[in-house]
Amino acid sequence: MTADGLPMAVPAQDLPARVRIHEVGARDGLQNEKSAVPTEVKAEFVRRLADAGLTTIEATSFVHPRWVPQLADAEQLFPLVADLPVALPVLVPNQRGLDRALALGARRVAVFASATESFAKANLNRTIDESLGVFDPVVRHAKDAGVHVRGYVSMCFGDPWEGAVPIHQVVRVCKALMDMGCDELSLGDTIGVATPGHVLELLSVLNEEGVPTNVIGVHFHDTYGQALANTYAALEHGVTTIDASAGGLGGCPYAKSATGNLATEDLVWMLQGLGIETGVDLGRLTATSVWMAEQLGRPSPSRTVRALSHKDQ
Repeated sequence: MTADGLPMAVPAQDLPARVRIHEVGARDGLQNEKSAVPTEVKAEFVRRLADAGLTTIEATSFVHPRWVPQLADAEQLFPLVADLPVALPVLVPNQRGLDRALALGARRVAVFASATESFAKANLNRTIDESLGVFDPVVRHAKDAGVHVRGYVSMCFGDPWEGAVPIHQVVRVCKALMDMGCDELSLGDTIGVATPGHVLELLSVLNEEGVPTNVIGVHFHDTYGQALANTYAALEHGVTTIDASAGGLGGCPYAKSATGNLATEDLVWMLQGLGIETGVDLGRLTATSVWMAEQLGRPSPSRTVRALSHKDQ
């Protein structure tokens, strides 16, 4: 399923030599499906992603089934993939979610904050400060248990209700999460409105405010076709953790204007062309997304998946 010799690797100056892809398809991708995907299919999806060389695969979410019914099988799914030799972060919204995850042996968790009041209300039913107050003991308890904690920050570049989001507002939430003890941040362009200059400015201000680049990941949606351009800007700044979703699956159930995540295959194609190592086998990854698209009953939105799978026919 790969084009022989393509893309030709032509390295650009001053870009990272290697990037870690934080694969979110099994969680962020499938949580937005209209109907629940069988647990066995989810487990096979995670296993195939690992076989393709992805080393960080977000497996599921320990939220209340009422809020995300598509991931109500977290307790059943996690034991089916826990033996894999990869990092398997899971989303935990509160102390109860953390307790459930720890009971199953999870060693990497993530909390999900918002940079805007409107989305905090829609997604968490709390204000920004109230949600941070909930996360503080969760992060502390996770760190006491020796668990790695990622802090997601959504609506970093724009909000469907509030419009443009001031950079200082994003920085305040990021610093609060780091002060709690988060090991890593993921800056979310939840509705896909970021542009490269905006990305570079936010990263620069975060550095000025004491948040180093090496703890920052970026999470772009492709609503306006800017995800790869924004990723390139982040690479220029030195970011080496990029979130992506196999086959371009996903969106956000609480932000209706959010279309799919950056497709992992599209990201890998660009990185290979830049000579940046990922450890991912693009052929195996493409085959995995083609298989998953068959399970979902619709074609993958990833341009690279479509191009490579078409060549194979």
